[in-house]
Amino acid sequence: MLLIEALGSALLGLALSAAAVRALATRLPAPGIVLVSGMLGALFGAYLTHTALGPGHNNLPAVFGGGVLVSAVVLSLLLRPAAGAGRSPQRAPFSLPSRG
Repeated sequence: MLLIEALGSALLGLALSAAAVRALATRLPAPGIVLVSGMLGALFGAYLTHTALGPGHNNLPAVFGGGVLVSAVVLSLLLRPAAGAGRSPQRAPFSLPSRG
């Protein structure tokens, strides 16, 4: 059962990251990084969900759901701001304004 959880979660993470690359190609890094990150995020999410459920709970949809959710979180961390997001480029981040 664990093998099915791992393979299914990896495939779901790969599908989710491929959809993200297709839809948000300009805001993501290289496609290879995105695909690997999505797949590893899904595997970690499946492991985390399987561990949280504990022994004796063979709930495949819950494990797949946990894998997809963690994969989506990992992919959201890879997003860059859109061009022209309204941020002023003159000030460095976390800098205090000078009084001249």
